[in-house]
Amino acid sequence: MADLDVSWEEYHRHIETLAVKIYQSQWQFDHIVCIAKGGLRVGDILSRLFDVPLAIAAAASYGGEDNRSRQQIKIGQHLAMTKDSLGSRILLVDDLVDSGVSLQEVTQWLQGYASPIQELRTAVIWYKSCSQFQPDYYVQYLPDNPWIRQPFERYETLTPHDLNL
Repeated sequence: MADLDVSWEEYHRHIETLAVKIYQSQWQFDHIVCIAKGGLRVGDILSRLFDVPLAIAAAASYGGEDNRSRQQIKIGQHLAMTKDSLGSRILLVDDLVDSGVSLQEVTQWLQGYASPIQELRTAVIWYKSCSQFQPDYYVQYLPDNPWIRQPFERYETLTPHDLNL
């Protein structure tokens, strides 16, 4: 299985495709919650396109060399948001679903964190076949479970000193 290399152009086109899929479903939601770090860019763009507030849930499940080692998930204690409440219909977004643990755990965490959530749907760019969680919306299904090299990953191994300004 080869790695999947994604350019900035492809990355943004995928987010736009995801937005169209959500729009075509005609589902109305009150808030977007993105899972940081991977879902930040996705959540930001969707929030702008749909003109709904964005909240950020911090979660980490990868570490080790080049952040390629799956570890036990850690979820932050609070949401970062500018509204007083989330509302009852939440779109939870991330960049991809690999094992499915992040989306499952954050979904459960949100149910206990927020006022009664009537409906929560999930959206990702990439849905890997090894996932035990099927998102409601996705752009690409990946049956071979490749490592996805997103365009911003180069910053994982750089420091400000490495930049030639």
